[in-house]
Amino acid sequence: MQLSTRAVSTAVLAAVVAVAGYFSDLTVAGVELGDLPLTVVVGLLAIGFAFGWPVLVNLPSRPGSAAVVALGGAGAVVIVHLTAGEPPLRDLPVVFAFSILLAFVNELLRGGGRERLVESVSGTVAGTLVAAAAAGWVATQRTPGGEELVIAGALALAVGSAVAALPLKPWLGAGATVGSALAAGALAGLVLPGFDPLAGALLGVAVGLLVAALHQLFDRLPVLERFRASLAAIILPVTVTGILVYVAGRVLVG
Repeated sequence: MQLSTRAVSTAVLAAVVAVAGYFSDLTVAGVELGDLPLTVVVGLLAIGFAFGWPVLVNLPSRPGSAAVVALGGAGAVVIVHLTAGEPPLRDLPVVFAFSILLAFVNELLRGGGRERLVESVSGTVAGTLVAAAAAGWVATQRTPGGEELVIAGALALAVGSAVAALPLKPWLGAGATVGSALAAGALAGLVLPGFDPLAGALLGVAVGLLVAALHQLFDRLPVLERFRASLAAIILPVTVTGILVYVAGRVLVG
């Protein structure tokens, strides 16, 4: 899959996250949905990422690793959704600990001498960590000013990813990605009520740096010609940005 296609696809997924965050106040049949739309969206993204991660990093036990990553990622999103009060991520370490145990169980169920054992365990655990980072979107939604943070972070990710698709030289492209994400975050701060443009700009810088770094990391991998690997590379920036937006939001907004 071409770089431009992957970048635009990431931008589209980020826009979907922003829309899901915006609908947090939606009421259906007299019932306020809260963060349910966002939970469903990021939960599906975590599962989609798990489907492609073992191919992207060439893990030896792909079905088992994909299952562990999917359970860890989706489980993290669900547990944060069900957690009441502060801090919303307090039960996340428990989910991740169980995911590590599942990674070892996956190895015990493997046949064929368990070749590349260390690579398989470390790759599965790393994938689970990335998938679980998607829960940061749901946690952000529950913080003060959370809806604005989700929209601003997702908007910066969408704009930065779209600009990353432009055929520019590496350093120029990285600068354009960071600059466009900064502008998108600042614009969100101007438009969204109760959200500081400076905080939005700083959030945009952080997101832009992440997008630029991931772009350079995955740009030339031959495995991205395969659909499953490309799917993981498309979703990965969205999941990782979830925890980034949560941490930045706690620092910038409180």
